[in-house]
Amino acid sequence: MSIASIALPRILRIGGGASRQLPDVLATLGLSRPLIVTDAFLVGQGRVETLRDSLKAAGIASRVFDGTVPDPTLASIEAGLAFLREGDHDCVVGFGGGSPLDSAKAIAMLARHGGAMADYKAPHVQDEPGLPVIAIPTTAGTGSEATRVTVITDETTDEKMMCPGLAYLPVAALVDYELTFTKPRRLTADTGIDSLTHAIEAYVSKRASPFTDGMALLAMRAIAPNLRRACDDPDDREAREALMLGATQAGIAFTNASVALVHGMSRPIGAHFHVPHGLSNAMLLPTVTAWSAPAALARYAECARAMGVADAREGDQGAVARLLEELGALNRDLGVPGPAAWGIDAVHWQRLIPTMCEQAIASGSPANNPRVPDAVEMAELYARVWDA
Repeated sequence: MSIASIALPRILRIGGGASRQLPDVLATLGLSRPLIVTDAFLVGQGRVETLRDSLKAAGIASRVFDGTVPDPTLASIEAGLAFLREGDHDCVVGFGGGSPLDSAKAIAMLARHGGAMADYKAPHVQDEPGLPVIAIPTTAGTGSEATRVTVITDETTDEKMMCPGLAYLPVAALVDYELTFTKPRRLTADTGIDSLTHAIEAYVSKRASPFTDGMALLAMRAIAPNLRRACDDPDDREAREALMLGATQAGIAFTNASVALVHGMSRPIGAHFHVPHGLSNAMLLPTVTAWSAPAALARYAECARAMGVADAREGDQGAVARLLEELGALNRDLGVPGPAAWGIDAVHWQRLIPTMCEQAIASGSPANNPRVPDAVEMAELYARVWDA
């Protein structure tokens, strides 16, 4: 029996109001000089000031870098690093969606180790820690609060660089679903499909283990019945709580089992065409799942059962058929556009397919898929996604 390598944040606090425990968590970790890495939207909403007020009441001074951008770039990370170095910080608090959390991880690592982010992209693995990171997610999707990876875009080449290693695993995560109530429908849908994709890919990954299987199945059971509910009623507390918990469970699953072909193909779409990550996953998920399923029929059938679209009495073939129907229906119900409807030019898409294939394969994620495509097969899949 092979040994699974499992890594988790040292502290996980999960539930309504968990974010208010930041001062206590910092004290537990012996930290007192945080840099908060966030975005201008959360500053404008007053969320960051609320966080700082709780720190101030505990006698903890903080500074705020709010220059993160969607799909963090080398330039945005360098700006954050320069800001950190102007102060005397012993930790970094990532507050926001996947982009602020990934930015916080990169800034914290470079603060201690230096160099350029390109030096740290896969296949390099950075296990030696940087500054401690405390993650507070405000979206239920990326699972970045529990993962040992950050994704940074090289804006000169439009490459999304996947940078793995224990250096990026937060020492603490405060998972507070009450922070998600103001999320708009599109963001709820995209981040929800992102976390569902994490769970499915972790379960079918060649690197799956009994531990990650359990987390992935729990995540699917939490996300699938609640994603439409949260989109239809933003104030549905039960649905919001389930999505937030499911996102963290899916993050734990995939960081310890890896994502697979959907994510490998998704990153180049986001980098070259500036499609939000969850949305590019959603564009790919039905097509890639249909192509991959014959190589792991029983595994995909179990996904269908966990999601509640097939029952235990149904055979694997029928269960997978129901899974594919559900993934298509979910995209329709949540208004997921295809590449053309998103506004991508057909000629530009076709021209970039070889580059996207090359970047997807280089990320390493497709090699964990139950069925591994070569460059020609991957190009055909990109073409099918366009046609779909």
